[in-house]
Amino acid sequence: MAIERTKVKKIAVTLLFFVIAGLCEIGGGYLVWLWLRDERSWMFGALGGFVLFLYGVVPTFQPSYFHRIYAAYGGIFIVMAVIWGWTFEGIAPDRFDIVGAAIALVGVAIIFYMPRKGEEGEKAVWPKK
Repeated sequence: MAIERTKVKKIAVTLLFFVIAGLCEIGGGYLVWLWLRDERSWMFGALGGFVLFLYGVVPTFQPSYFHRIYAAYGGIFIVMAVIWGWTFEGIAPDRFDIVGAAIALVGVAIIFYMPRKGEEGEKAVWPKK
Protein backbone atom coordinates (compact mmCIF):
# COMPACT_ATOMS: atom_id res chain seq x y z
CA MET A 1 0.00 0.00 0.00
CA ALA A 2 2.80 2.41 0.89
CA ILE A 3 4.56 1.60 -2.39
CA GLU A 4 1.43 2.48 -4.38
CA ARG A 5 1.05 5.74 -2.44
CA THR A 6 4.69 6.59 -3.23
CA LYS A 7 4.10 5.95 -6.94
CA VAL A 8 0.99 8.13 -6.96
CA LYS A 9 2.87 10.90 -5.16
CA LYS A 10 5.77 10.72 -7.65
CA ILE A 11 3.37 10.91 -10.58
CA ALA A 12 1.51 13.85 -9.03
CA VAL A 13 4.76 15.75 -8.38
CA THR A 14 6.12 15.12 -11.88
CA LEU A 15 2.82 16.19 -13.45
CA LEU A 16 2.90 19.35 -11.35
CA PHE A 17 6.41 20.15 -12.65
CA PHE A 18 5.25 19.46 -16.23
CA VAL A 19 2.32 21.87 -15.79
CA ILE A 20 4.52 24.57 -14.23
CA ALA A 21 7.02 24.19 -17.07
CA GLY A 22 4.18 24.35 -19.59
CA LEU A 23 2.78 27.52 -18.08
CA CYS A 24 6.23 29.10 -18.14
CA GLU A 25 6.91 28.14 -21.75
CA ILE A 26 3.49 28.93 -23.17
CA GLY A 27 2.98 31.99 -20.97
CA GLY A 28 6.44 33.37 -21.69
CA GLY A 29 6.09 32.69 -25.39
CA TYR A 30 2.68 34.36 -25.40
CA LEU A 31 4.11 37.48 -23.77
CA VAL A 32 6.80 37.67 -26.46
CA TRP A 33 4.06 37.10 -29.08
CA LEU A 34 2.04 39.99 -27.67
CA TRP A 35 5.12 42.24 -27.74
CA LEU A 36 6.12 41.42 -31.32
CA ARG A 37 2.83 40.58 -33.04
CA ASP A 38 0.40 42.82 -31.15
CA GLU A 39 2.85 45.71 -30.70
CA ARG A 40 2.65 45.73 -26.93
CA SER A 41 5.29 47.36 -24.75
CA TRP A 42 8.84 45.96 -24.71
CA MET A 43 8.08 45.07 -21.07
CA PHE A 44 5.96 42.18 -22.36
CA GLY A 45 8.99 40.89 -24.24
CA ALA A 46 11.31 41.30 -21.27
CA LEU A 47 8.89 39.59 -18.89
CA GLY A 48 8.29 36.85 -21.48
CA GLY A 49 12.04 36.29 -21.77
CA PHE A 50 12.36 35.93 -18.01
CA VAL A 51 9.43 33.51 -17.82
CA LEU A 52 11.00 31.47 -20.63
CA PHE A 53 14.22 31.37 -18.59
CA LEU A 54 12.20 29.90 -15.70
CA TYR A 55 10.88 27.29 -18.12
CA GLY A 56 14.47 26.15 -18.57
CA VAL A 57 14.96 25.83 -14.82
CA VAL A 58 11.77 23.96 -13.84
CA PRO A 59 12.56 20.64 -15.61
CA THR A 60 15.78 20.30 -13.61
CA PHE A 61 13.61 19.33 -10.63
CA GLN A 62 12.23 16.26 -12.45
CA PRO A 63 13.53 12.88 -11.22
CA SER A 64 14.58 11.51 -14.60
CA TYR A 65 16.95 12.02 -17.50
CA PHE A 66 17.04 15.14 -19.71
CA HIS A 67 15.95 13.43 -22.92
CA ARG A 68 12.98 11.69 -21.31
CA ILE A 69 11.84 14.80 -19.48
CA TYR A 70 11.82 16.86 -22.67
CA ALA A 71 10.29 14.12 -24.79
CA ALA A 72 7.47 13.60 -22.30
CA TYR A 73 7.07 17.33 -21.82
CA GLY A 74 6.36 17.63 -25.54
CA GLY A 75 3.15 15.67 -25.05
CA ILE A 76 2.14 17.78 -22.06
CA PHE A 77 2.91 20.91 -24.08
CA ILE A 78 0.56 19.77 -26.85
CA VAL A 79 -2.32 19.37 -24.41
CA MET A 80 -1.59 22.65 -22.65
CA ALA A 81 -1.30 24.56 -25.94
CA VAL A 82 -4.74 23.31 -27.00
CA ILE A 83 -6.17 24.35 -23.62
CA TRP A 84 -4.40 27.73 -23.85
CA GLY A 85 -5.91 28.40 -27.27
CA TRP A 86 -9.35 27.53 -25.96
CA THR A 87 -8.99 29.58 -22.77
CA PHE A 88 -7.19 32.70 -24.00
CA GLU A 89 -8.03 32.85 -27.69
CA GLY A 90 -11.51 31.37 -27.64
CA ILE A 91 -10.68 28.63 -30.16
CA ALA A 92 -12.41 25.43 -29.06
CA PRO A 93 -10.51 22.24 -29.82
CA ASP A 94 -11.98 20.11 -32.59
CA ARG A 95 -11.97 16.32 -32.68
CA PHE A 96 -8.54 16.24 -34.31
CA ASP A 97 -7.07 18.42 -31.56
CA ILE A 98 -8.58 16.13 -28.95
CA VAL A 99 -7.47 12.90 -30.62
CA GLY A 100 -3.98 14.28 -31.21
CA ALA A 101 -3.68 15.44 -27.61
CA ALA A 102 -4.87 12.05 -26.34
CA ILE A 103 -2.27 10.27 -28.46
CA ALA A 104 0.39 12.64 -27.11
CA LEU A 105 -0.63 11.76 -23.53
CA VAL A 106 -0.27 8.06 -24.31
CA GLY A 107 3.25 8.88 -25.48
CA VAL A 108 3.94 10.71 -22.21
CA ALA A 109 2.80 7.70 -20.19
CA ILE A 110 4.99 5.33 -22.18
CA ILE A 111 8.09 7.52 -22.30
CA PHE A 112 8.07 8.85 -18.76
CA TYR A 113 6.15 6.48 -16.52
CA MET A 114 6.82 2.94 -17.71
CA PRO A 115 9.36 0.96 -15.66
CA ARG A 116 12.68 0.26 -17.31
CA LYS A 117 15.08 -2.55 -16.60
CA GLY A 118 18.20 -1.47 -14.76
CA GLU A 119 16.99 2.03 -13.86
CA GLU A 120 15.88 1.66 -10.28
CA GLY A 121 16.43 4.28 -7.63
CA GLU A 122 16.26 8.04 -7.67
CA LYS A 123 16.37 8.45 -11.45
CA ALA A 124 13.53 6.02 -12.16
CA VAL A 125 10.14 7.70 -11.90
CA TRP A 126 8.29 4.38 -11.67
CA PRO A 127 10.83 1.77 -10.56
CA LYS A 128 10.19 -1.94 -10.97
CA LYS A 129 9.40 -3.91 -7.84
